Amino acid sequence: MRDIMGMMGKVKEMQAKMEKMQAEIAELHAEGKSGGGLVTVILNGKGEMQSLKIDPSLFKEDDVEILEDLIVAAHKDAKDKAEVAAAEKTKALTAGLPIPPGFKMPF
Repeated sequence: MRDIMGMMGKVKEMQAKMEKMQAEIAELHAEGKSGGGLVTVILNGKGEMQSLKIDPSLFKEDDVEILEDLIVAAHKDAKDKAEVAAAEKTKALTAGLPIPPGFKMPF
């Protein structure tokens, strides 16, 4: 019976740590750039765009398609960085747990 109580205590402790980690991940900010810094996107840890900066030199009628591509590329760059930061936080929290290879956390 003690083992079950001990395990339940550890589960509650882990749940509290997961909630704290999820809150920390939500507060992360990742900056992605494209076009040599002409387009910058900042995302939060949830992947939501927080800001978009575009160099004024790109506001030419002929460059609309290029600008669109640069925005998509900057967003991808920021999202990739946010995912890496979230994975690092998750790895630190789950160190030592028997998690199967390829398992992704549901957030």
